[in-house]
Amino acid sequence: MLNISGVQEGYVLDHIKAGTALKIYRDLGLEQHDYTVAIIMNVKSNKMGRKDILKIECPIGSIDLDVLGFIDHNITVNIVKNGFITDKLKLKLPKEVHNVIRCKNPRCITTIEQELEQVFILTDPEHEVYRCKYCEEKYERK
Repeated sequence: MLNISGVQEGYVLDHIKAGTALKIYRDLGLEQHDYTVAIIMNVKSNKMGRKDILKIECPIGSIDLDVLGFIDHNITVNIVKNGFITDKLKLKLPKEVHNVIRCKNPRCITTIEQELEQVFILTDPEHEVYRCKYCEEKYERK
């Protein structure tokens, strides 16, 4: 049996679709920090068959959880303080996402101005449609 030590303060992201933990690691920007991260992939799950888990040792509030809601709002976010789960968060689609989606419109200002953030705003929650803040290019979640 594989044993990964517990988190003293941070997050445990559970019920991640199998094979997507590395994408989530990158989308959360965790490579830019010196947080301790355990990526556990392809774990047996009664609920999902197989799943991934991310354990992140970091200060609470230091991660943009809106990104997780955009990627998969079925992920379970456990908040850990002093080694114990103190709260579980229910994710939802964020109203705005930054630097997760890239605008495909070649005439968009973000194509020319590379330092501009890629900002997409939720315009149709029922159909999960986002639009570029700058040019209104449509992005549909699938």
